[in-house]
Amino acid sequence: MAKKTEATVEDKLRELYNLQLIDSRIDEIRNVRGELPLEVQDLEDEIAGLTTRLEKLDAHLAELNENIKSKKNQIEESKGLIEKYTEQQKNVRNNREFNSLSKEVEFQDLEMQLSEKHIREYKAQIEQQNVVIETMKERLATRNDHLKHKKAELSEILKETEKEEQALMKMSDDYAESIEPRLIKAYKRIRSSVKNGLAVVPIERGASGGSYFTIPPQVQVEIASRKKITTDEHSGRILVDASLAQEQEDSMNSLFKKL
Repeated sequence: MAKKTEATVEDKLRELYNLQLIDSRIDEIRNVRGELPLEVQDLEDEIAGLTTRLEKLDAHLAELNENIKSKKNQIEESKGLIEKYTEQQKNVRNNREFNSLSKEVEFQDLEMQLSEKHIREYKAQIEQQNVVIETMKERLATRNDHLKHKKAELSEILKETEKEEQALMKMSDDYAESIEPRLIKAYKRIRSSVKNGLAVVPIERGASGGSYFTIPPQVQVEIASRKKITTDEHSGRILVDASLAQEQEDSMNSLFKKL
């Protein structure tokens, strides 16, 4: 929109309310999406975390299997040494050599027992870890399925609203450029400070829209005259009269239908 010069207060109020209607429509579209984008992000983060944990568990599982293999090799080595020392005992020249070889055989036997104990421990760990891995894989599959449905749901909503939202955002920027910076700054400040994003509201049943605080009759007359910009002393919102609001709502709703 071309930037207006020497706009009247009424013109400014109409443009501000138009901007509010546009931004409120954008808010409505985003509210339809609700928490879906956050839910999708949370699911993606959880899946990434589960995948990383599974990779670590698989790596540890491989390490345990390697440890078992190593201990089995040690057992075979000990068996070989026991055979060797037993054979050597047949050819000893004295008791000292025999006792020395007996100690070697005893040591290798203890080494075998220790390796077998470690193998049993490793196998127990593998069994426990396999249960954890299976449970985690089931959880991962469930989360992936949930994510698939949530993404499809979000995609459908985006498909229905993305075009309109983009058009409205462009329209909002155009209107904002046509309004003097001082008013835009005030509008954005008020809009960011209220929960529903309503910075410009009409007077409804003697009170500002969304408020239970009554506007004094004299102030209502001033607002209806459209000679100055008035803010609600309680909420800080910019006030417009109901008639102006209805005119702009009718006009903007017709425009929205064409998007």
